[in-house]
Amino acid sequence: MDTTSQALARTPLYNLHLELGARMVPFAGYEMPVQYPAGVLKEHNHTRAQAGLFDVSHMGQVRLSGVGAAAALESLVPVDVVDLPLNFQRYAMFTNEQGGILDDLMISNGGDHLFLVVNAACKQQDVAHMKKHLAGRCQVEELTDRALLALQGPAAGAVMARLAPETAKMIFMNTAKVTLVGLECYISRSGYTGEDGFEISVPETKAEELARLLLAQPEVAPIGLGARDSLRLEAGLCLYGHDMDTNTTPVEASLAWALSKARRADGARAGGYPGADVILGQLAGGVSRKRVGLAVRDRMPVREGAELVNAEGQTIGKVTSGGFGPTVGAPVAMGYVETGFSKIGTVLNAIVRGKPVPVEVVKTPFTPQRYYRG
Repeated sequence: MDTTSQALARTPLYNLHLELGARMVPFAGYEMPVQYPAGVLKEHNHTRAQAGLFDVSHMGQVRLSGVGAAAALESLVPVDVVDLPLNFQRYAMFTNEQGGILDDLMISNGGDHLFLVVNAACKQQDVAHMKKHLAGRCQVEELTDRALLALQGPAAGAVMARLAPETAKMIFMNTAKVTLVGLECYISRSGYTGEDGFEISVPETKAEELARLLLAQPEVAPIGLGARDSLRLEAGLCLYGHDMDTNTTPVEASLAWALSKARRADGARAGGYPGADVILGQLAGGVSRKRVGLAVRDRMPVREGAELVNAEGQTIGKVTSGGFGPTVGAPVAMGYVETGFSKIGTVLNAIVRGKPVPVEVVKTPFTPQRYYRG
């Protein structure tokens, strides 16, 4: 979205952010809080230790309805939607004819409908993509009257159980309908920090009331986009438009774990989505480059765009996300390297301001994921 010529959109929590002292920045066409007075480091650490509240109302929320919705959506994603259990959600990607990633998203089975959450910067194109390709097969409805809040951290479960006791039996990737602030909300036990937590879709008229209720709990503090980025990076989670894009396939992006067995070459419903031949070919024959985790063996943070070079100084890759990992206590990064350099333990250099900074290929996540699996 061109933010220069168009006024920035605001979420239903805009005034609350200002009241809380947030520093607002343009993000995906919205004015969003990048940090509050506590600062990014304290916000990051608070989320890992207790619970943080994130405004993610800029994300797109979409409902697909009609008897053929699951089969229809499967024609656009390389994952199993038809057999997605009731009240569960699954991570997915929209792919193009070259196998590139148009966006990543969450799909949940609400019984008589599917509920999707898509990225803010991609939501208009995603909705248009679905309306074009799924026309006549299911109803595609963007829910523009709902906000989305994320409560993340080890205390999130206790906080939610206090406000909606039935959430205590939910496990990672479970979804439910619960009553909060007097209205029906959709809730999932998931998030983007590597911690236990919930994402709550609430009618926008009640968003501020719900946010205030959550912030009134002693464990909860407001968290901005700055800490959201450092938390997801430590958790080894991709950011669309940075760690994956239309020129990257799920296999190159090291997301093969998300490609459901039923949709693979030997699966019950093999292929049948854009770029399937490319992706299935890569699963069988490998790829020339891969996304890897990088531990930085220096105090100097390595940022997005830094070139990665081998011992001979030849460029063999590029950093796509990088920064200081407060929980790790050191800089961490992710990027793409030629497959020959993707083995765990491979030592490379990142070029930062013309100087080589040693980095080592490591397994992600950088800090253990603590999702609640029951």
